Amino acid sequence: MTETMISLHHTHNPKPNQCSSSMVKTVNAPLPLVWSILRRFDHPEAYKYFVRDCTMLAGSGGVGSVREVELVSGLPGRFSRERLDRSDDDIHVLIYTMIEGDQRLDNYQSTTTVHEDHQKGGGGGGTVVIESYVVDVPEGNSEEETRLFVDTVLGFNLTSLANLTEKLAAAAKG
Repeated sequence: MTETMISLHHTHNPKPNQCSSSMVKTVNAPLPLVWSILRRFDHPEAYKYFVRDCTMLAGSGGVGSVREVELVSGLPGRFSRERLDRSDDDIHVLIYTMIEGDQRLDNYQSTTTVHEDHQKGGGGGGTVVIESYVVDVPEGNSEEETRLFVDTVLGFNLTSLANLTEKLAAAAKG
């Protein structure tokens, strides 16, 4: 299933001045719980490690909505404005694009998919989260440096998502 999701949703064709990558995280929490956190375009600070605050500038979290996220200090940038391009509750796909910001991630587009971890037997045993992106390589940086920076941020976010949802799943079990 993971290979199918990558093939369907995470195959990017970056331009010569762009790079792309993807990360896979297995989460020991049921898919509906994981998706309920991920799909909240209006509340990324619930799990995104480097987001301090989020303000909706247009819409209420559905496709076409625009949010402004305030980043924590210490990052190269203070904010980004992001548009939700796709949110599909049936196949668990979320795509957004950074449309403005000061963090040097021009033309950044993220695709996140969620599916059951069939190796854990499905039925609420586990979830696989895949996040991929394509982004311009900033002038003065290499593709490798750009990938390293974005992959590090994604890694923190996916680990934070796993920690949050696994804690919520454990609390629900009592």
